Amino acid sequence: MTATVRPPTPQPPTLKMTPRAWGMLFVLCGAIFLEGINVAMLNVALPAIRSDLGLSTGELQWVMTAYVLGYGGFMLLGGRAADLFGRRRMFLLWLAIFLVVSAVGGLASEGWMLIAARFVAGVAAAVMTPAGLSIITTSFEEGRQRNQALLVYSGTAAGGFSLGLVLGGLLAEIDWRWVLFVPAILSLLILVAAVPMIPRTDQRRPKGQRIDLAGAVTVTAAILLMVVGVERASHVSLGQTVATLAVGLALFGLFVVIERRSPDPLVRLGILRSGPLLRANLAGLLFAASFFGFQFVAVLYLQELRGWTSLETSLAMLAIGADAVLAPTLTPRLVNRFGNAKVILYGLLVAALSYALFLPVGMDWAYAAMFPTMIGLGVAFALAYGPLTIVATDGIDESEQGLAGGLLYTSFQFGAALGLAATTAVIVTSQDLADSYRSAFAVPLVAVALAAVVSAFGLRRR
Repeated sequence: MTATVRPPTPQPPTLKMTPRAWGMLFVLCGAIFLEGINVAMLNVALPAIRSDLGLSTGELQWVMTAYVLGYGGFMLLGGRAADLFGRRRMFLLWLAIFLVVSAVGGLASEGWMLIAARFVAGVAAAVMTPAGLSIITTSFEEGRQRNQALLVYSGTAAGGFSLGLVLGGLLAEIDWRWVLFVPAILSLLILVAAVPMIPRTDQRRPKGQRIDLAGAVTVTAAILLMVVGVERASHVSLGQTVATLAVGLALFGLFVVIERRSPDPLVRLGILRSGPLLRANLAGLLFAASFFGFQFVAVLYLQELRGWTSLETSLAMLAIGADAVLAPTLTPRLVNRFGNAKVILYGLLVAALSYALFLPVGMDWAYAAMFPTMIGLGVAFALAYGPLTIVATDGIDESEQGLAGGLLYTSFQFGAALGLAATTAVIVTSQDLADSYRSAFAVPLVAVALAAVVSAFGLRRR
């Protein structure tokens, strides 16, 4: 039996940093900004949504969980779909779907309508996000040009999340529905700009290459069950959690078997032999767990214990948005001088110090005492997030850039779910509310310390 030799995948022409290339980059940055602002604004508006639609606590959680399920569960499939069906095509199509379902969510009169709209919005983001990232990594030459583009891209993502916290507070005071209408309006503007700005460089799927439906179904089901298991861990019995995670792991095992035998696998398992890619994904998972876990506990501490309003809480955390300025300005210089591995490690160590400074938080703390942690996290995010993206996609073949982006964003999303579940579990198992929050603040510190240990292995020379 002879092996079939496939011709190398045609490489699209790389772009110089011309005004047109910058225009394309800004359009893609607009999409990742949209994704960040969408998540942050809805977080702040949850109390207003509960009041208007009469949702129970469980139903309210599903407003967020539905998006996480769609986003985290379909990210890997979405990244591979971009590789197979065309990155530009997938980006534009699912951006349009995101526009429609955001508007539908804003018009929802029942809880189930909003939850369904959020799930589809998560699926749309799971396709357009890795598609947008892979357009950048295949359009700009590997090295300084691509690094600069990716750092601008990551800084925009972080800026969207930070600005979304403030805008969400403002819009929720007017009407929570604007928290969903504004992303719909932004989606329309980005879509109109994207059609002429993103070049038509999509490659046709190689003739005879089949879609790995069995692999797609099993890995998506596995990720969905793992995310559900983690998200619901603090709300259901231990037996239910263990059973859900066990089924998820079994499906992952079945997925590996399918991929080994498939002539056209959804995930070429050989890509997982890349040490830098594995380190970047694991460190990204732990870093996301620490950041989202801290944010969740900090918001509860400020609003439930200190009695701050949602807008005051948003403004208190605005300093984290410093990464939007630092990522495209300071981080490229540090990367060029020290390399990605060292800059990632520095960022994780700054995050660890920032979390440690917040551990003794008390009821009488002024904001001045909290500010070093907030600004420190902004610096840490600027140093770690962009270089992690670079390491996770460097050296990966052009035909698998969407897959590499899907792997990374799946790690980020699963890490976020893990951090939220872990901090929630600490809070609900303690009798004293103030003590439970102090204990929960230790979870982000442990997670980011583990991420630093993982990243330190990247400093070793072969």
